[in-house]
Amino acid sequence: MKMRLMGLTAAAAMIAASPVYAKPVQELRIGFLTTYSGGGAVLGKKLDEGFRIGLMHEGWTKDGDKLGGIPMKLLTGDDQFKPDVGRTVVDKWLKSDRVHIVAGIVWSNVLMAVARPIERAKRAMVITNAGASPLAGRNCSPYFLSTSWNNDQQPEAMGKLMTDEKVDGVYLLAPNYQAGKDMLSGFGRYYKGKVAGRLLYKTGQKDFQAEISKIRAAKPSAVFTFSPGGMGIAFLKQWAASGVGKDIKLYTVFTVDYATLPAIGPAAIGTYHTSFWSPDSDNAVNQKFVKDYMAKYSRMPSQYAAQSYDAARVIAAGVKKLGGKLDDGDMLPLAKAMRDVSFPSIRGDFKYNVNGIPVQNFYKREVVAGPDGKPMIKTASVVFKDHKDSYWEKCPKARRH
Repeated sequence: MKMRLMGLTAAAAMIAASPVYAKPVQELRIGFLTTYSGGGAVLGKKLDEGFRIGLMHEGWTKDGDKLGGIPMKLLTGDDQFKPDVGRTVVDKWLKSDRVHIVAGIVWSNVLMAVARPIERAKRAMVITNAGASPLAGRNCSPYFLSTSWNNDQQPEAMGKLMTDEKVDGVYLLAPNYQAGKDMLSGFGRYYKGKVAGRLLYKTGQKDFQAEISKIRAAKPSAVFTFSPGGMGIAFLKQWAASGVGKDIKLYTVFTVDYATLPAIGPAAIGTYHTSFWSPDSDNAVNQKFVKDYMAKYSRMPSQYAAQSYDAARVIAAGVKKLGGKLDDGDMLPLAKAMRDVSFPSIRGDFKYNVNGIPVQNFYKREVVAGPDGKPMIKTASVVFKDHKDSYWEKCPKARRH
């Protein structure tokens, strides 16, 4: 009897030590949240487009096709540039649709509204744009990973660039929300010159005559602005029309890109920005992405499409790493697998920091007139190599990976 009890105990221990899936995932459900309407749609739709090219390169084109070896269903949601709307969409996905991954998200305020509910539901977050700094630091999550950046990183690169180029007396301009404040903080972390002025404007604003007048009166040597989406298009056009750009150089982040350049037009020529990516990179994965994106959408891809493309590839790689064996009740093993796996990235070598933020290069880019006179973006130099975000050390060790 004693021998039999010992045998049963050993068998029970073996079962406990083995992976147990209370309910194996038969259909992987991904909820892709972005901005399909309103002023933010100019960016939001690019996230969708890049993600779909990535899915296509993994063999998925419609619901029921396999992604990483598991049949996958894609749900899409429009946050309308509003945190409360985004929260409503995600709540439905978590409670009714039982999605396993929430991906996408353009805006940091939307991300902050949905991050905790997603973690509490033990779902994975694969964020393709928003880079709210609290989620890189004190509020980091083992369920979170990004295929974009922390908000501060590109403006940090700009701060270093302008310091290296001895640009002094800069006026700072950004919208008054989490990302805007992060951008100015990041810029200030590496910029060592004088600040001629600082202004936070209303999110979604389209009339910048008052702000441009204040800048003109301050007479800075340069302006640094974060003005994404429709805000940036309006600002650049009004900036050019005012003529102030003849005397004051304009440096931007997340404002001028192939997502917005067609709408901005010649007003962007002569401006500078920093970015982690360029479509002219000779990386084979990147060139295939650019070629297939242009074939499908008849235009150059933006960085928003590029970073979203990587999301589809890393999800598929994570599922493959686990052999397609996922527990419907908890996506933590998948989130961990995605942070550790190698996958075909538009950036070439890709690695994550302990908080789920990429460690990556940042480049100086300039908008110039192309051979046909139309604006084009030219990559000039490397500003940062293998740059880590500034918040990872604040991520509690128990929540790192």
